[in-house]
Amino acid sequence: MKNFLVLTALGPNSPQLIGRVCEDIRQCGCSIIDSRMALLGEEFTLVVMVSGPWDAIAKIEDHVGKMGKELGLKIATQRTKSGGPGKGFMPYAIDVVAADSSGMVHEIARFISENDVIIQDMYTHTYKAAFSDTTMFSLHMTINIPTDTSIATLRSDFMDFCDRLNLDAIMEPVK
Repeated sequence: MKNFLVLTALGPNSPQLIGRVCEDIRQCGCSIIDSRMALLGEEFTLVVMVSGPWDAIAKIEDHVGKMGKELGLKIATQRTKSGGPGKGFMPYAIDVVAADSSGMVHEIARFISENDVIIQDMYTHTYKAAFSDTTMFSLHMTINIPTDTSIATLRSDFMDFCDRLNLDAIMEPVK
């Protein structure tokens, strides 16, 4: 039986960091089955889900303190189970672009949660528009909609919500 562990790490970036963390995971006898890595500001961020036999998972849990000290990372772990939202959900993607303003992520997340939809993943980014130098905001979100939810109604309500906030958005099935 496979066991699963989520490992999160945060710390100063260096070119060798990802390779070293991946090597330590492999040496403990586990495999990375899902990961997200990003440079946020000057900080390296990592979230990985690893799988392996119980003794390999225990080995990683024991090793993260040493790894964190050696690499200058704050590391946390949490055991979990495999799987996603399960049956009864339809995956959809949402993309939003707008002039940046405070609270947009909160408003969008609140709309999603109030409609009993599950956020699978979300990425946001701000950037300067090429010609106007306006700070822009972009969001990509994968959501899981219960199959008993009317897609037409949800999409219409979401587009009305976006129009009220002056957000350019699309919502479409994940293919």
